[in-house]
Amino acid sequence: NQQVNTMTKELQDEMNQIYKDLADIRYLDPTSKEAQQTIKKWYDFLNNHFTTYTPKAFEGLGQMYVQDERFTKNIDQFGEGLAQFMSKAMKEFADKQK
Repeated sequence: NQQVNTMTKELQDEMNQIYKDLADIRYLDPTSKEAQQTIKKWYDFLNNHFTTYTPKAFEGLGQMYVQDERFTKNIDQFGEGLAQFMSKAMKEFADKQK
C-alpha cells in the first residue's frame, strides 16, 4: 500500500492502463494467448516497479485478488469479474513458467 500511495502519476497511469487492457479481455479464456501476453505485462510491471515475484508468488498474489474482498473490490472497479480473470490468468502464467 505504501508503495502504491507514493507512485508517480506516470506509474499510476501505466498500472491503470494494464488493468484497463485486462478488463477489455476479461471475457476471453484466461489461458488464451492474448490473456497470457497481457498478464505478462502485469507480471513485468510488478517486477520492474515493486518487488521481484517468482511465478509461484505471482500465482499467490492472484489468489489473494479473489480471497481478499478489498483487492477484489479495487480491481473490479475496472470491470466486473476482472479479479477472477486475473487470478486464473496469473495461475496459468505461473504454471507455464515451471
